[in-house]
Amino acid sequence: MSLSDWGWSVPFSSFFALEPGLDTEPARVIDQQRGRARLAFAWGEGPAEAAGRLARQGPMPVIGDWVVVRGRQRIDAVLPRRTRFERVEPGGGGGVQVLAANMDQVAVITGLDQDFNPRRLERYVVQVAESGARLVIVLNKSDLRPRPGQALIEAQAVAAGAPVLLVSAASGAGMEEFSSFLAPGETTALTGSSGAGKSSLINRLTGQALATAPVREHDSRGRHTTVGRQLFRLPGGALIMDLPGIRELGVLASAEDPLSEAFADIEALAAGCRFRDCAHATEPGCAVRSGVDEERLASFHKLRRELAFRRGRNRLR
Repeated sequence: MSLSDWGWSVPFSSFFALEPGLDTEPARVIDQQRGRARLAFAWGEGPAEAAGRLARQGPMPVIGDWVVVRGRQRIDAVLPRRTRFERVEPGGGGGVQVLAANMDQVAVITGLDQDFNPRRLERYVVQVAESGARLVIVLNKSDLRPRPGQALIEAQAVAAGAPVLLVSAASGAGMEEFSSFLAPGETTALTGSSGAGKSSLINRLTGQALATAPVREHDSRGRHTTVGRQLFRLPGGALIMDLPGIRELGVLASAEDPLSEAFADIEALAAGCRFRDCAHATEPGCAVRSGVDEERLASFHKLRRELAFRRGRNRLR
């Protein structure tokens, strides 16, 4: 197996050529468990630890990173990231946590049990738009929904034009269509809330047996069965990242206008408002209020307030 099997390409080789030093080689982080990393090299796989300088100054390597390794065991540098999937650090500290890097695509997995929530999907659409990767939404557990087609329509309404797929990891329904979105040499990160079935989908795709756990009956939320982050290579050559379930989502304000893609319908309708600076609240002649579902508009206003707050905090730093 070569580095190209793990997604190595010209941009990364160009970045690596700029890194000075003897006894160094490139590798990709394919397993990350509580500070320990396992890497894919041109010659095989092996463990490595980040140099103390990275621990002090950053950036620390994350799953999917291409890194410069010295002596086959020490990570000296992280090569520039093409894309990165981030979230606001839990706990209210206001920092940003990078969860994964160098994905071509992010598949947001949501279960069609009591966990299905279009408002949460809107947040994921914004988050993926900020990452720089493509988006696909996967509605898992379609066998548990009496009318999955209705959920499909609701998800399509907030998907900003991204593909929305109905699948069942349990029965295998829809898995062939999902597999068609997994291209050889490309990396897809699977994200979503705990209990959505990410590990079950990977088990179906790879034939492996990742740990899974039953969800809570009252809200269909699960425990964090994925505690680390792993990158798998499928038999056809596609690469899949398994990320832990995310409990908290927040607007990052890293993109110039992260809401414009996720709420393109509101952007389009706003052109028909009577006032150019319409806030879509109480102004007369607002085309948005008359053309958008009340819950979706309320979600837009909430995310816009979060974005303004986040940008205010960033300016104070």
